Amino acid sequence: MGIASLVLGIISIVIGVFSAGSLGWLGAVIGIIGIVIGIQGKKIPDQAGMAQGGFICSIIGTVLCLLTYIACVACVGCLALLA
Repeated sequence: MGIASLVLGIISIVIGVFSAGSLGWLGAVIGIIGIVIGIQGKKIPDQAGMAQGGFICSIIGTVLCLLTYIACVACVGCLALLA
């Protein structure tokens, strides 16, 4: 579970950085799944460290994806007002 949480967190961060906001919702969903798996993985003593890292990466990725998605929606909304 720790490895899965870490992988999902890293994927979420990559989507948040490299998608121009259009896929932000997908990265946020992946990040939320990573958060849930990270919480479950912290209960297993052998995987606690990796699950903690995945939990933190998933939180960062989720926030980053949501910020880029909100910024993209705001830009499109402003563009619609100017047209």
